Amino acid sequence: MNWKGVMPAITTSFSEDLHIDHGFMARHCQWLLENGCAGIVALGSLGEGATLSLEEKLQVLRTCVGAVHGRSPVVASVSALTTSEVVTVAKAAADLGCDALMVLPPYVYQGNWREMKTHVAAVFKATPLSCMLYNNPVAYGTDFLPEQIRELAAEHENFEAVKESSTDVRRVSAIRALLDRRLEIFVGVDDAVLEAIGVGATGWIAGLANALPRESVDLFNFAMNGESDKAFDLYRWFLPLLRMDTTPNFVQLIKLVQAEVGIGNARVRPPRLELVGDELEQMRETIRGTLRSRPQAAMSNVSPNA
Repeated sequence: MNWKGVMPAITTSFSEDLHIDHGFMARHCQWLLENGCAGIVALGSLGEGATLSLEEKLQVLRTCVGAVHGRSPVVASVSALTTSEVVTVAKAAADLGCDALMVLPPYVYQGNWREMKTHVAAVFKATPLSCMLYNNPVAYGTDFLPEQIRELAAEHENFEAVKESSTDVRRVSAIRALLDRRLEIFVGVDDAVLEAIGVGATGWIAGLANALPRESVDLFNFAMNGESDKAFDLYRWFLPLLRMDTTPNFVQLIKLVQAEVGIGNARVRPPRLELVGDELEQMRETIRGTLRSRPQAAMSNVSPNA
């Protein structure tokens, strides 16, 4: 497993009756890769994984694996209310041909370190697949501290990467100081990507890449290659959209950006609801204003809406 580069946390596309649009999702995966993305991460919080049944989750993974055809890794984001269920999802993901797992803390329950260590360790042990630990204390209320991450890394050889979404880029340097290159570190907060790369991140689990993959890849590559002026010029343009990844309604906003650029639709599953009224108009104004000054980037001619 090559844990590097821009890997979109893909959205789950829904039809008008809120069934999964597998045809679009397959084309979306292919289009993201054609625009330079290094892999696909499915079923995360942006993918509305908590609203999908077990069978729907497996169908999404089957669609992604089939669409990619071995061209790049498919990472299954795995979480559930219980440890037994998440282990079931992890094993099924391996059977379906996924290349790696992104391991989340359990939904709802915010356990102590002993409980959370036991939970994620069960997932690491469930398959031989390479695993990424997803640390997002803002969303999940569970914080994996750098010292705890070191403890897990010492005990589990297939624990190979961390998605750090605490919003504190000092966490990236703290993990690197403790573990050097034992783990790859991905930034999971879109509007902290330059800062995180500056202190050692080597990958990005990206949200806005669902709609703007070429700009996302260019931004990442400029930063990794030390082209600071190019990176900051692109970052400055991109920031109004990247900041949409860090709000409570980030799923609605990122899907709205997709709709505005003609890559999918804004439909979400309840309890989420699409934006309406003044909020919708304000967000559309921000998106459209940003897109009017969109840099001239080499975009793929293949649209997933075709």
